[in-house]
Amino acid sequence: MAIEGTTILLGEDDIVLAELYSERLQQDGYTVVHASNGEEVLSFVKEYHPALIILDIMMPKMNGLDVLKNLKEDSASKDIPVIICTALVQEIDKINKMMNPADAYLVKSEVLPGDIVEKVKSMLGQSTDDQSLSGLAD
Repeated sequence: MAIEGTTILLGEDDIVLAELYSERLQQDGYTVVHASNGEEVLSFVKEYHPALIILDIMMPKMNGLDVLKNLKEDSASKDIPVIICTALVQEIDKINKMMNPADAYLVKSEVLPGDIVEKVKSMLGQSTDDQSLSGLAD
C-alpha cells in the first residue's frame, strides 16, 4: 500500500494517459500533480517536492530529455527517482546516460497503468503485490 499523500509528479502531455495514470495512482493513495509540458515539470518540482517523477519524453515547450538533464544537474532534484515512460525506444542509450541507478525506463506500449503503480511502489520501497515487474526497466 502507498504511503498516504506521497506526491508523484506526472509529466505527460497526453491528457487521456495522464487521467488514466493519475486515477490509478490516486486509487492507491498517492497525491498526483500533473504537468502537461516540460517547463511545468521543472516548476512543479520546486513547488511540490515530489517523491517520484513520471516523465514522458515527447512534451511541448521542453522535451523530457531536457527536463531530465535539468533535474539531474540540479542538486535539489538530482536524487528524485524518475520513471521515463515513453514510446521512444530508439532514445534508450541517450536516456540511460542521463539516468541514475534509482531511475527506470518503461515503454508505454508495454505497460498498463497498474504496472506503472507497481513500479512506483517498488522504486519508493513500498510493498508491491506483483514482483513480476522487478526486471521491467533493467
